[in-house]
Amino acid sequence: MSEIPRLPERRLRYHQTPCPRRPREIDTSLHFCPHAGCEYRGWLGLGNLRANGHPSGGPWRQFHCTSCQGYFLETHGTLFHGKQAAVELIVWVLACLAERLGIRATARVFEVAPNTVLQWLVEAAEQLRAFSTYFLCDLHLEQLQLDEVYAVLRARKAGEISNEEAIKRLERSPYWVWTAMDPQSKLLVVVDVGSRTLAMAQRVVHQVTEVVAPGCVPLFLTDGLKDYATALLTHFGQWMHPERRQERGPMPKARWIPLPELLYAQVVKSYRRRRIVGVTHRVVFGTRLAIEQILTRCGWTINTAFVERLNLDIRQRVAATGRRVNTLCQGEAGLRDQLVLFQV
Repeated sequence: MSEIPRLPERRLRYHQTPCPRRPREIDTSLHFCPHAGCEYRGWLGLGNLRANGHPSGGPWRQFHCTSCQGYFLETHGTLFHGKQAAVELIVWVLACLAERLGIRATARVFEVAPNTVLQWLVEAAEQLRAFSTYFLCDLHLEQLQLDEVYAVLRARKAGEISNEEAIKRLERSPYWVWTAMDPQSKLLVVVDVGSRTLAMAQRVVHQVTEVVAPGCVPLFLTDGLKDYATALLTHFGQWMHPERRQERGPMPKARWIPLPELLYAQVVKSYRRRRIVGVTHRVVFGTRLAIEQILTRCGWTINTAFVERLNLDIRQRVAATGRRVNTLCQGEAGLRDQLVLFQV
């Protein structure tokens, strides 16, 4: 069992010693020293930081660590660190990207280079992804709706594949945006990009298990994709040895069965000439009575209307997922960055 880290005596003595001088007005309790050799690195509110004014008349304040005698700006570790551009410009650029404006169009509007806009998007996506990971944890959810919406990416890059191969990839399987949301709080829990395969369904359900609280098994509602059942059974199942029905003969083999609290239903749609002609509800795990008891608290029935409305919001906010647009992404990384911006 690992020991609890303790502060050195130097830190405790320094922290507990009252300051006889006039108390400082700048609050430094939300910052810590980022230098690797500092004993106070990673510790908040220990009083080792002092405000040191604005160097060269810049907009950001500088902090001084009294332990390692190091200096750093208050923007250290943020998107604005080391940027010469104005904060308002960066915020407006990201706001335009979040409102479905393409990278090149945003660059033309604000008269900046497209590569600069792309770099800001990548750095902002990294920060926002960490923000989502920090806050989306130990969630107690009653139900989740999962769905996928296709997104066309550029299938051909310079000199990598031929035009014929690019057309085959585009016709065979475009990329899909997988989403999982809570219909009660409208919280987008998981968003990912990948092909419409069993491996991708496994990855999405695995991300759901990392977000929900331990022991929480929500009600799952999806479309008629069969891979969801296998993925849910893999993560919310257990091995069971069936009882022996006959006195003689081989022992029955162990089976992987769903947990008793797992409830899963599908909304299967029938199409004819690209039009919906019928909708049926299929209960895969659990009983229909138990599923209806959860849904009747909100006055709902078995449906995926909320996540389908979310797909429409994604198409309206993320330029790369539009149906007839010329702002296609070069790959999965660019689409992920725009999706995490939409999620946060």
